[in-house]
Amino acid sequence: MYIYLSKKIAIPNQIKLHSLSWNPEQGWIACGGENGLLKVLKLDSTGTATTGEVNTAKPRGVAAPSNLSMNQTLEGHNGGVMCVTWNANFRKLTTSDENGLIIVWMLHKGMWSEEMINNRNKSVVRDMKWTADGQKICIIYEDGAVIVGSVEGTRLWGKDLDTSLRFVEWSPDSRNIIFVTKSNEIHMYDYDGNKIKPLPLYALENKGAGETKKGDDDDDWDDDEDEQDEDNTIIGIHWYDGTEGHMDLDAPTLAVAFRNGKVQIGRGEEDPNATLIDTRMTLTQCKWNAKGNVLALAGTQMSRTRDGEEKKISIVQFYTPFGERVKSLKVPNPTNVSNGISAMSWEGSGLRIALAVEAYIYFANIRPDYMWGAFGNTLAYAYNKPDRTDVCVTFWNMASNEKYTKYIKGVKFIKAAGDNCLLVVRNSVPAGAPATSGDEDEGEDGGGPKPNQHSLLLCNSIGSPVDTKYIDFVPAFVEMTPFHVIASDYRSIYIWQYRTQVSKLTSTDGGVGATAMLRRNTGRERMLDISEVSASPAQTIENYKPKTGKIKDPICAVAASKKALVVARESGTIHFYSLPHIGLENKFAIKPRPMLMRLNCDSTKLSVIDNNSILSILDLDSSKEGTEGSTYGTLLDFERKDAWDLQWADDNPDLFAVMEKTRMYVFRNLHPEEPCQSSGYLSKFSDLEIQSIMLDEIMATPDNPDKDMVLDFETKSLKDARELITNVGLSEATLFIEQHPHPRLWRLLAEAALEALDFSAAEKAFVNIGDYPGIQYVKRLSGIGDKMKQRAEVAAYFQRFDEAEAILREIDRKDLANDLRIRLGDWFRVVTLVQTGGGDDKMLIKAWNKIGEYYADRFKWNKAAQYYSQAKNLVKMIECLYRLEDFDGMEKGVEMISEGNPALMEIGRMFESVGMHKQAVRCFQKAGDIKAAIDTCVLLNYWEEAVKLAEQHGFSQIEGLLAKYAGHLLSKGDKLQAVELYRKADKATEAARLLAGIAEDVGKRQVDPLRAKKLHVLAALEVERYRKKALDLSTMATTKGKSVAATTAATLDTLMTADAESRAGGGAGDAGRKVMDNAWRGAEAYHYFLLSHRQLYSGDVDAAMKTAIRCAEFEDILEPRDIYSLIALTAYHSSHLNICSRAFIKLETLPGLAPGVADAIQTLALDIFKDQAPRNPSHLPTCYITCLDTGAPYFACTITGAAVLDARTVTCKSCGHLMLERELAKLGLKNCPLCHSSIPGINFSILEEEEGE
Repeated sequence: MYIYLSKKIAIPNQIKLHSLSWNPEQGWIACGGENGLLKVLKLDSTGTATTGEVNTAKPRGVAAPSNLSMNQTLEGHNGGVMCVTWNANFRKLTTSDENGLIIVWMLHKGMWSEEMINNRNKSVVRDMKWTADGQKICIIYEDGAVIVGSVEGTRLWGKDLDTSLRFVEWSPDSRNIIFVTKSNEIHMYDYDGNKIKPLPLYALENKGAGETKKGDDDDDWDDDEDEQDEDNTIIGIHWYDGTEGHMDLDAPTLAVAFRNGKVQIGRGEEDPNATLIDTRMTLTQCKWNAKGNVLALAGTQMSRTRDGEEKKISIVQFYTPFGERVKSLKVPNPTNVSNGISAMSWEGSGLRIALAVEAYIYFANIRPDYMWGAFGNTLAYAYNKPDRTDVCVTFWNMASNEKYTKYIKGVKFIKAAGDNCLLVVRNSVPAGAPATSGDEDEGEDGGGPKPNQHSLLLCNSIGSPVDTKYIDFVPAFVEMTPFHVIASDYRSIYIWQYRTQVSKLTSTDGGVGATAMLRRNTGRERMLDISEVSASPAQTIENYKPKTGKIKDPICAVAASKKALVVARESGTIHFYSLPHIGLENKFAIKPRPMLMRLNCDSTKLSVIDNNSILSILDLDSSKEGTEGSTYGTLLDFERKDAWDLQWADDNPDLFAVMEKTRMYVFRNLHPEEPCQSSGYLSKFSDLEIQSIMLDEIMATPDNPDKDMVLDFETKSLKDARELITNVGLSEATLFIEQHPHPRLWRLLAEAALEALDFSAAEKAFVNIGDYPGIQYVKRLSGIGDKMKQRAEVAAYFQRFDEAEAILREIDRKDLANDLRIRLGDWFRVVTLVQTGGGDDKMLIKAWNKIGEYYADRFKWNKAAQYYSQAKNLVKMIECLYRLEDFDGMEKGVEMISEGNPALMEIGRMFESVGMHKQAVRCFQKAGDIKAAIDTCVLLNYWEEAVKLAEQHGFSQIEGLLAKYAGHLLSKGDKLQAVELYRKADKATEAARLLAGIAEDVGKRQVDPLRAKKLHVLAALEVERYRKKALDLSTMATTKGKSVAATTAATLDTLMTADAESRAGGGAGDAGRKVMDNAWRGAEAYHYFLLSHRQLYSGDVDAAMKTAIRCAEFEDILEPRDIYSLIALTAYHSSHLNICSRAFIKLETLPGLAPGVADAIQTLALDIFKDQAPRNPSHLPTCYITCLDTGAPYFACTITGAAVLDARTVTCKSCGHLMLERELAKLGLKNCPLCHSSIPGINFSILEEEEGE
């Protein structure tokens, strides 16, 4: 961080100022002073455009000259204006004078005018504060009166406190108010004015989480602590509202400053671990910047000059929230009796601060320490967002303008070098502030992060981590080179060689096993203690044991290059270590305390910027022996003041650029060139160009960085060489470049010589920079005799291809122009040239194909298809149509492709992938691959088509595919899906067997007999379908040319083949064989069984008994116990006790009955027949008795279940079972009750007449 005074404004008539406030949003500055003085000023930078466009030709940022665009005196106060405060959200200014008069000002037509006036006429207003959102204001008077009002001017509430008040402050959430009394007490109230509690003042109690941090003694004045004012009056309180986010979740925000120089910064109203600071000043002001990461403390200090004279000095010290002092600024005092800085206010951006001293306003520019790093074309920078608790890290490609954003908690440093970026991330911290020098805690083994542990994340250009290491201390300094990462606290130094000279990242080194691990890890991470003085001080991580306790001479700065590591200590001692071996090569001593160090490209010179911003150069080659074995490096006769940034050239060890306030100087051999105005941060110095990053502008809009925020500056030698080449001539320019040699200048000369066709000068320039391809190019140009062709080649060399083409067309060499465009891959232009006579049809077709590839690579399939169509490249065209899902166009394209084209196979796969089997089969057939066509049908479950194709082309493997797929379905339990598969494949026998097996399983469960019947019917229908097909085949075998004997033989052969297939074993066991022998037997069993139950429940017990007797035939299908129990039940209810007795006999003789069940049957029979003889009430036909006793079948009506004796019947053509005509007519049935097939041709009226007769 660097701070310097940049501007001073004098108040007319030497009127002293009492108050000052800078509007953070619009930039107005209000200042109040004696005699009612109130002014509103505004500084506008001429280099920043108000329209959002950036003018790169003028200085920008803080480097731009600032002029007063507004200087308005507001009249209305008579007494001295003591308080001024802005409401930035509503653009209002509130002021108060020593007479108690309060005025609210508003902007109207570009001028400030009074909006509201209030005068209590009792006491003086001591302080006024708006809430963060600008909705409410709190006004306190010296006599203890408090008024809280709204932005509209409404008084919300008022209260009189029994004490004198000095300051007021709102909490960040605007829910609480803090009052500071004249007796140095702080009390918290809620927003309704109710007292909550007093706040502790740890600074006065001299206790806190850690020791009190003191101001540094390395400034150029002498402190006299004995004369320090011990007045502990509170002079200021400021609570950061968090509207710009927080630099750290653990950062304190509430600052309370005392006149005696002590400050306490807490993490809220009560923080026993508050940060305590002793500034060693008499404080007058205390203010946070807009982002809450810097606290400015203003005051005075008495110092003695070298002549012994005492003088009061005004100073502003800047601290982090953790109490670390980052910078001090001395402010001039017009008189020695001045009270110092009477008011202070930050600009909204935090880049400037305004200081009121007597009748003057001083403006100081601030160059913040941003977290950023530039490598390659990528800029990595970190910032905070108000709505997030983590840190936003953006990786911005400055060439392509692409951004990659990562959100990471606890980012502390960002460094970049080579091809990588380093993020230092805090994993965990103690409850208080970070440890200071020498106070690092050792981590304990166990789960979770160790105390003070930090992660080193090595990232690529898009922010993806490529390697990670961990350190167990709080780093204070971090440096990065293309090969090493150096992290240091105030004592220990960690060195990680993440890349070697001959390989890529060390984490990706090849090799396996213990040897490879040793090579990869041992020596890649090392530690050293700055107090170790041996020749090889570095140790491995495993062997290093950190020392505890404070170090007397801590580290204050670190610098590194590819070959060296330089570490500076507060005493001015500099340790020089070689890399990568980390050996202590030398020690130097300088007087100033280094703050920023940089090594040049060959590590022979070290630039040092001390804590007073003075730049000096240390020559590391020229050294002389000093006392006690130390070595004093030669400080060159060179010194620059107000330096805050420096960048050595990558390719010249004597060339560097330095930032001094808002000027950038380039030095060659310590001689400066003419400076230029800039406020950017130096990121790269290469090829006589300095890259400067406008980080202030980037951080103002971090989500939308612009390429105009990256500026390139040329050195004077580059400008002069270009001027000589343009306005004088190549010979003079050659002489100048010979006197100031640099590869960039020789390259500039070579380009100019090529433009002028001066091949000797061009060759000389290429020789000086060792560009052997350039030398060969010049020789080739020299061999071209035509000047116009040479000019065309030069234009193409400089990528002015349109100019080169125009030259070639001018000399009527369209063929060469065409070759040029072909080399460039500009096929659009090739088409134009061919169509105008620069090629043939073959070249035109090639160009169309290339254009099609161009659009296809960019996923513009429609345009690609058009150009492929013009090129007659049907295969590529169809691929594009496939991407567009234009399947109709694909189908038309297939018909245009000749048979046997191998591309048809790939097109068929395309159709197959979207389920279009017909089109896929067509492609495979056209390609001559019938197997692929069949496989497609099988894959898409078009088994009938697959079988048909197999039969047409004699493909015998279809049986194996069917069996394999059916087995897969059966293994998953999808039996019905397997049935459907067999049906689609026209495998009726397999389907029938499988259905019969399913029906048998359902019947055994005795849960759903109706489902079992349906399955048996389906199985029987499949068998009938198979038999019909077999008969049709036998009929088709009869042809006109065959004799009767031959026809009969063919028919018998077909039927025998079908019979053999029907008897072949299936997948359903015994049930499958039964269904093929007697297809309708299972359906009959369940039909009569269900019919008997329906008749029984409907009350027709006689019919139910007869139907139940018909079930006696099916003991192999139905459960015998269920059959005879049903017969016994229906016979008993119909009084056919003889039939009932026979049924009981069957039940008693059933094998496998449990003893208890058999006894129960006998007992039940005894109860029935002990009083009744087993007789039937009427005669039953013999077929019933025979069926019951022996299971002999008889013809029964499928409608009633009764035996068909001599009545007229109708036979179902599907299942072949009988139905009584009278029952058919009576019920009017149109479907068979068994198979449910339709019964065609039945005239129920005729049947009824015949029944009547």
